[in-house]
Amino acid sequence: MNKNLIELLSEEKIMPVLRGKDAKNIRDKAMALIDGGIKILEINIENTDMFHVIKEISQHANVCAGGIITSLQAKTAIEYGAQILSSPIFQMNIVKISKDRLVPYIAGTSTANEAYSAWKARIPLIKIYPITAMGGALYIEDLLRPMPFLKVMPTGNVKLSEVKDYINAGAHSVGVGRDFYEGYSLSEITSRARKIVSELKG
Repeated sequence: MNKNLIELLSEEKIMPVLRGKDAKNIRDKAMALIDGGIKILEINIENTDMFHVIKEISQHANVCAGGIITSLQAKTAIEYGAQILSSPIFQMNIVKISKDRLVPYIAGTSTANEAYSAWKARIPLIKIYPITAMGGALYIEDLLRPMPFLKVMPTGNVKLSEVKDYINAGAHSVGVGRDFYEGYSLSEITSRARKIVSELKG
């Protein structure tokens, strides 16, 4: 299994999460993020057009296929070049595909019990979602206090300004969605990416 991508996420500390139904729009935003220094990003499977976006963007950066909830979505995403699978849920069928195809699976959990079960299933990185609703950085601190061995990635309405708080709370990396790009031009998205990448390297 390509654990190197999980290590890359740990180094980069941030993974933009792109959601939308317009393939060109998602492609353009992905390229704007890559121009700003992003090395790994998630493209949510909102429709079948997104598989083609994954195929194109995977020539330029490491692509995680997000929103995966069925075996068919998982297999198709891998065929189109996805190097990581991400899901809002923890699904044993996807764990099996991940192991068979040697593609890391970021499973979605909310509670301490779910996160522990995902760890027991050898999930290399556990998504904590929806983190803002669960209590933000304080929730990550509380979760990791008794289970510091968990590698967690909080996602769900996270702001760029909060990323460092999550990292300081013990998060392995952080998923940031619409705050990265909603309401911004492509050049502004590139600038925002460049700024946060620089801050996290500092």
